[in-house]
Amino acid sequence: MRIRDWDSNLKVRLFGEAMMNITYWMFFPFLAIYFADEFGKNKAGLLLVFSQLFSVFANLMGGYCADRFGRKRMMVLSSFGQGLSFLAFAIASSPWFQSPWVGFVSFTFAGVFGSFYWPASQAMVADVVKEKDRNSVFAIFYTSINIAVVIGPILGAIFYVHYRFQLLLIAAVVCMLLGLILAKWTRETAPIHQNTSHSRNGKWYYFLQNQLKDYALIVKDKTFLLFILAGVLAGQTFMQLDLLFPVYIKEVVKQQNLFTIGSWSFAVKGEQAFGIVLAENGFLVALMTVVVTKWMGKYYERNVFVLSSVVYAISIILFSQTQWIWGFMFAMVVFTFAELMGAGLQQSFVSKLAPEHMRGQYFAAASLRFTIARTIAPLSIPMTNWIGYGWTFFALSILALVSAGLYWMMFHTFEKQKIVV
Repeated sequence: MRIRDWDSNLKVRLFGEAMMNITYWMFFPFLAIYFADEFGKNKAGLLLVFSQLFSVFANLMGGYCADRFGRKRMMVLSSFGQGLSFLAFAIASSPWFQSPWVGFVSFTFAGVFGSFYWPASQAMVADVVKEKDRNSVFAIFYTSINIAVVIGPILGAIFYVHYRFQLLLIAAVVCMLLGLILAKWTRETAPIHQNTSHSRNGKWYYFLQNQLKDYALIVKDKTFLLFILAGVLAGQTFMQLDLLFPVYIKEVVKQQNLFTIGSWSFAVKGEQAFGIVLAENGFLVALMTVVVTKWMGKYYERNVFVLSSVVYAISIILFSQTQWIWGFMFAMVVFTFAELMGAGLQQSFVSKLAPEHMRGQYFAAASLRFTIARTIAPLSIPMTNWIGYGWTFFALSILALVSAGLYWMMFHTFEKQKIVV
């Protein structure tokens, strides 16, 4: 499906979200280093876990609100909320006021509003795109994000250390601009419910009661529950991209030559080395997502899901065995291939399982793979103090292999459900 044939909502979002993502990735990958330097690795890891707990609940609430109050409304409100959060973070990093604690609280609120945005945005795609075209649409949005992951970290490696205040201020402005764009040039796509009385009731506990009932139905879907569990374990590897990896690379890469031509050489230190490795990931994803998604579409989904987790395990072992910048770059190639294998297929798989009237909640529950994974993943940072980097990486690779087994069980359950139906 070509972009010019897309619904106008998706075209507007592709442009607006691209602006936001580039700005966001100029500083986000370096925040693990910032908090580790300010609070120490043990405290930083525990604080990041704590901040993500709020995102878990916001993620569930976001899916419910997307189905009850509309995709557009939730996306607009979330964009403005993120903008205000980044503005507070910028103030806490300004030349006139320095407070890591205010910065941390602002970062937490930004994550909460991001969790409200995500399920509504994914459900909107499912609302306006036919099932046969969803893989390619999700893949293009994923590619857009990763173009930002190429540009953002490179610019961040140059500007972040000396211009964090300015970058955060720009992020605040761009988020609010995105909210205005969505408010003006998008329309609502949520299906109209026959019975909406429970969403109109002013009593908050009725709202919560109905929400819990809906999510109880999702939990009873055994296939979907296995999908969540497998995704959480696999996510322990993927989430280290902006948690353990930057801290590890900063510690082991003191100063290394990336290129040497005659008497001229280009040397990098920890933050710069990580920026290059992360930009490599974004470049490969931006270049290869559509190609690999089409390639993987030729194979049975079960095999793709399982092999992706196995390749993740291999990549994490490769990271643990090198302290050389080119070794990290090779490991990132393997890591990125694992990421790309399921990039479009996983979102499409969710849309197959989700009833039309509960798409927002299914996508919200599906994104719990990332939210819960991100909640647990920061523990890897203090773990390096307790058991060392080698054993921490080894434990992450084992979790990836366990997720491969859960994906296998998931498809076995899925096939049995289809036979029953």
